[in-house]
Amino acid sequence: MSEHRPADAQQVADLIAWGAAEKQTFEIVAGGSKRAFGRPAPAGHVLDLSRIAGIVNYEPAELVLTARPGAALAEIKALLDSKGQMLAFEPPSWRALLASSAEPALAQPTLGGVLACNLAGPRRVRAGAPRDFFLGFSAVNGRGEIFKAGGKVVKNVTGFDLSKLLAGSFGTLAVLTEVTLKVMPKPETECTLLLHALADEVAIATMAKALNTPFEISGAAHLPPAVARRAPTPAVAEGLGAVTALRLEGPAPSVAFRAAEIEKLFVRGGRLDGVASALFWETLGEVHALLPEGERIVWRLCPTPSEACVAVDAVKARLPSAEALFDWGGGLVWLSLDAAEAGADAGAAIVRAAMKPCGGHSTLIVAPDEIRSRVSVFEPLPAALMTLKARVKAGFDPMGVLNPGRMQEGC
Repeated sequence: MSEHRPADAQQVADLIAWGAAEKQTFEIVAGGSKRAFGRPAPAGHVLDLSRIAGIVNYEPAELVLTARPGAALAEIKALLDSKGQMLAFEPPSWRALLASSAEPALAQPTLGGVLACNLAGPRRVRAGAPRDFFLGFSAVNGRGEIFKAGGKVVKNVTGFDLSKLLAGSFGTLAVLTEVTLKVMPKPETECTLLLHALADEVAIATMAKALNTPFEISGAAHLPPAVARRAPTPAVAEGLGAVTALRLEGPAPSVAFRAAEIEKLFVRGGRLDGVASALFWETLGEVHALLPEGERIVWRLCPTPSEACVAVDAVKARLPSAEALFDWGGGLVWLSLDAAEAGADAGAAIVRAAMKPCGGHSTLIVAPDEIRSRVSVFEPLPAALMTLKARVKAGFDPMGVLNPGRMQEGC
């Protein structure tokens, strides 16, 4: 497998045009931290975008940032932080979770990777996903054609919103060469309220009630006892078993008032302020530190929140090793399974049978390459949707040059 490292959009276009003409395929990478996310791409070449990096333009007063796909998330976060701003969707780092095969020093999360995978952290429950902040881009399709869509202001987005289509497409439709995002002011302060020893079902109902108050909860998560004990935050790990966390952000007087009002609704627990609160939610977004050690399979479930415990209990009835932690008010469940107990299909049959009556979808996140090559990593699509997906793929990449088979076989 040869590796190509273009320096600009035209070089990307030339390489892809050659690939389309010669029936050659490319695995698209930048920082390399998400190569183990999705199905292994059986490509003949690597198209490395790490040289197409850097911040092109940043207008703090307009809340707009334009950067290239290889720009490191750490660099972008540092720049935004210096101006009191942030990426509101709170992109998580999954370096440890995915255990990338790249050298640790080189496996850096990049802006292009976050958008291609549409990854959001705990604040998604309030702020939305990356695609909700993706204003415009330049890209190269599978024919080797450079094209643009969207713009640098929200009102510029007319016609088909291709930004939302490319977000979450895992590089199977086009190669991003420049992206523009809406950024947001960073909250002045934050506070996390901790409720102790709630059963999973009670915690899900409590989070739903809190999220439906007018007090703007920006994070709602539940850690069962075994998960809470692994947290690096002492107030969580050394507490009273299970921990349910509710985050409030904003001006200090507003946070203080809302925290007091929330505490009137529920039994008062502990509090995490400032740095301690930020560390807790960063750890939650990264996931890895909260999971058991050893050979594990990890699934990411997105059920109807009220049905989250039903899905988890159904899996535990068949796979007793299963451990779960709940984010997004129960709309996101991280499920860890013992690899040997999960079996040759990584527990796919059991997990998806448990999810079927609960709505939503499931994604296999951590499993050996051999399993991810033959088990559906993403939720299997109905025939009609699979046909539509194939037509969209053919429209952008008719020769199947870009990340072949990364999401589903043939797409």
